[in-house]
Amino acid sequence: MGDPYILMLVALAILAIVDLVIGVSNDAVNFLNSAIGSKALSVRNIMIIASLGVFFGAVTSSGMMEVARKGIFNPNMFMFQDIMFIFMAVMITDILLLDIFNTIGMPTSTTVSIVFELLGAAVCISLIKISANEAQSFSDLWSYINHETATKIIFGILLSVVIAFSVGAIVQFTSRLIYSFNFDKRATYISALFGGFAITAITYFIIIKGLKGTPFYKDIEHLIEGNTLLIIAGSFVTWAIISQILIQFFKVNILKLIIGIGTFSLAMAFSGNDLVNFVGVPIAAWNSYQTWEVSGVAADAFSMGILAKKVPSNVWLLLVAGLIMVVTLWTSSKAQNVIKTGIDLSRQGEGHEKFQPNTLSRVFVRIAMGLNVGITYIVPKSTLAYIDSKFQKPVIELPKDKTYELPAFDLVRASVNLIVAGILISIATSMKLPLSTTYVTFMVAMGTSLADRAWGRESAVYRVAGVINVVGGWFLTAIIAFLAAALVAYLISWDMIMIPILLAVVAFLITRNTLNHRKKSKEVKKQEFIERAELITINGVIEESADHISEVVNRVNKLYTNVVNDLSNHDLNKLRKTDKHVAKLNDEIDGLKDGVFYFIKSLDETSVQASRFYIMVLGYLQDVAQSISYISRASYKHVNNNHKNLKKAQINDLKEISAQLSTLLTKEATIFEKRDLDNLNDLLIEKTELLKNVSSSIEKQVARIRTDETSPKNTTLYFSVLLETKDLIKALMNLLETYEEFHLSTKQAVK
Repeated sequence: MGDPYILMLVALAILAIVDLVIGVSNDAVNFLNSAIGSKALSVRNIMIIASLGVFFGAVTSSGMMEVARKGIFNPNMFMFQDIMFIFMAVMITDILLLDIFNTIGMPTSTTVSIVFELLGAAVCISLIKISANEAQSFSDLWSYINHETATKIIFGILLSVVIAFSVGAIVQFTSRLIYSFNFDKRATYISALFGGFAITAITYFIIIKGLKGTPFYKDIEHLIEGNTLLIIAGSFVTWAIISQILIQFFKVNILKLIIGIGTFSLAMAFSGNDLVNFVGVPIAAWNSYQTWEVSGVAADAFSMGILAKKVPSNVWLLLVAGLIMVVTLWTSSKAQNVIKTGIDLSRQGEGHEKFQPNTLSRVFVRIAMGLNVGITYIVPKSTLAYIDSKFQKPVIELPKDKTYELPAFDLVRASVNLIVAGILISIATSMKLPLSTTYVTFMVAMGTSLADRAWGRESAVYRVAGVINVVGGWFLTAIIAFLAAALVAYLISWDMIMIPILLAVVAFLITRNTLNHRKKSKEVKKQEFIERAELITINGVIEESADHISEVVNRVNKLYTNVVNDLSNHDLNKLRKTDKHVAKLNDEIDGLKDGVFYFIKSLDETSVQASRFYIMVLGYLQDVAQSISYISRASYKHVNNNHKNLKKAQINDLKEISAQLSTLLTKEATIFEKRDLDNLNDLLIEKTELLKNVSSSIEKQVARIRTDETSPKNTTLYFSVLLETKDLIKALMNLLETYEEFHLSTKQAVK
């Protein structure tokens, strides 16, 4: 009887390890963003500090384990078999959901996912039990679900979003008024007082409050209870004095010290709060199995009221879980994607924006601009002038090739991010509320960004769109988690044979996502597009542009050939795939155009000629991309609308042109790769011949229209492809001629 449940426990243990790896990959953003974004410490030191914090946090997480056992449902209403079905459904769903978010680089909440998965699976099993009992109705569902606690948890999580954003904005605004951006010039006592406040908050709320609920707390409980104010006041005075000594005599940058301690404390708070999300369910399953095994009662008849009692967690299991989390921190590549999203949305400077504006973000920005105008009429001008003076950013002189080394934001903002987030998370942890660390840290960072004027007119609409997308993803997490867990629970309760099938599906999907992620990462590393911060000489422009153009020519060659072949075969799926690759090429070239401003500023001398050359290259590349895009889209639309196939004569003409164009483009790519311009005249002759063939094909189609052509849609498509092909050829040849002209003029200038 026990054999299947032993296998389920083994599966849950394996799932717990996988969930730890996947979950930490997403949640690393919570405690690493501020330290990495501010570049206060080396990445190696940041990782060491975070690892120590995770270990200490693992020990303090035992008090949170109650949530998995009785926080969402009433265990006395379920049998052992029901509980095992719920726990299996939760872990399977959690792994799949978090892995999807990791793969796309979006931070989500492991707390929200586990809460709604428990809720969804418990509701499903409850409804199955109610339907099997004629004496019960749907209204009895609330006797199964711990709706009061569940509602409290859900509202607490949602409320944390508003509180985190508001508190982060207020504290950052106040801190900036005190420090300004020239914090190095502030009086030392200001930094000492700030250090006293920050470290006091961290030591009290993280260490003292964090220990509450652990076996270690009993040893110091008599020293803490009733002495809260005295402890806080004493800590503030002590740490302020220590901070002053460190600043005055040891020249320590107290902000860097705060960031180091804050990273440790936030990693500790994360581990203390979120470890339950990964191992709470398997540990609860193990406790359930131990109780049931000695009972001698059938699995579907043994009530699990025992879960309502407090059961101490195994510290060694928690430490093993902490070790797995630490190893994941050092090795996960998916964590880098999630971290980058948070840093990009909160960075002080301009740059490439990951998210595109939407209607809602535009409305919010317009409302904010209107409120800002209203404030200028209410607040005295002298006050506004004083505030503006505190937000004036200093001009940092760096060599042109070092501008990319600037931090995303300064030490003041990084310190506020860590202090506020750490305090809010530790308060919730001490109250046994599974607050979402992701929601808190992300919204604190967004609040401080807004207050710090990081969202200017150039970037606000993109940043707000990013926040809306991330927050929308959180709500989507809750909905998907609930429905998916309910579905998985239903499948498992239908037949236990579904468990190995679902586990196989999990393994397949995670393996596929991992392979796709690695492939995507390699593509990013191999991407040939220009790194604007490194092209600082005219020769650099020539060399990098040549490699870049060669790459584009090769890609266009392949895309054009694919379109013609797929169109001739009337293959809709392949045309759809080709169109996606074409769209990717367009996006990359648009990204280059967006960075023209930064590229021109990165030149090591005022070179109108180099700037003009670069702009012309981008213009021709855009012409090329637009031509191949139009050809691809028109072909896809034609086939998708189920129009007639092109006639054999038309297909033969297109294939002949495609073969000639392929030869031409291959030679052009080789010229750019080898920087060999000796055979340019031969290439120009081939171009002329190809253009003649295109014109000849147009004339043939005109003749066919007068005789046997009966499809106006075919004619429209055919003419469109031929005319865009002419534009494509001209743009590519203009690109080659422009490069030759600039290359020769540069050589002459050197002589």
